[in-house]
Amino acid sequence: MKHLFIINPVAGKYDHTEEIKAKLEAYKDEFDIEIAVTTAARDGEDIVRKAAASGEELRVYACGGDGTFNEVASAAVDFENVAVTHVPLGSGNDYIKLFSDGGASFSDIERLMRDSDEVRFDAIRCNDMVGANICSVGIDARIGTEIAKYKRLPLVSGSMAYYISTLVNVIKGITEHYVVEVNGKVIDSKFTLICVANGRCYGSSFRPVPEAQPDDGMLDVLMVKPVSRLQVAQVIGKYADGQYRQLPQLVDHEQCTEITITADKDMVVNVDGEALVTKKVHMTIMPKALRVFFPRGLDWSGKCKEQLAVN
Repeated sequence: MKHLFIINPVAGKYDHTEEIKAKLEAYKDEFDIEIAVTTAARDGEDIVRKAAASGEELRVYACGGDGTFNEVASAAVDFENVAVTHVPLGSGNDYIKLFSDGGASFSDIERLMRDSDEVRFDAIRCNDMVGANICSVGIDARIGTEIAKYKRLPLVSGSMAYYISTLVNVIKGITEHYVVEVNGKVIDSKFTLICVANGRCYGSSFRPVPEAQPDDGMLDVLMVKPVSRLQVAQVIGKYADGQYRQLPQLVDHEQCTEITITADKDMVVNVDGEALVTKKVHMTIMPKALRVFFPRGLDWSGKCKEQLAVN
């Protein structure tokens, strides 16, 4: 088995490349280790595809943020011989927060290598892209894909960058017109945002559907109706805390295996923090498409929701 570490040198506040390489020196005689450092967008996806083509059993460690994990996951869904994990170095590291320790133990590389379990999780096919966690359109997508502008500012955390981006985009405008096709219905209306969830957390601290299951073969969709600027802070606050049921007049919840959203003009679709610009997006569930390995003993079912809320 090969252990492939893909390091994104621009993830987080500083370059972790030498730090990761130094840690791995201790295991090079025991494990078949390969290290690759990305130099451009989607490098991680290309590296995984080339490594996987041999057919050898491959474990891939995405050393970076959610974008790095998205890159390796996008390739891994096409190969039965590839399992992936996340060594969190970014500002959000949201995908692994669905685990019962909030993802904290994923920083322990030795534990990932020596003492891990594996599970098959669903993924989302989003036009020609793949999402492992959460996709969205509307003000939320604009907020999410612009976070990078702010998170590298001094003293700005991942959650703070999200709130700065939120403020800027609220000023720009809140609602957009979409035609949504879901569960045999066609909904032609204005929306504040539409969230399509496989995972549970994004934007560093937002958990819109805390009961979402990454292995149930279903997408959880929240459609937020138009809100005013006076309402938006309260609504987003409840949305972020997973309290959408307290807003039945403003938020519709659907479970589905596919959804199509059409806009009047080009819209930004947030795919795990990556931006897809299109007038029409079709999202479908990819059941059990992604092999994920994780520190042994952790739970992802949501039974530990109190712990998830803390982390």
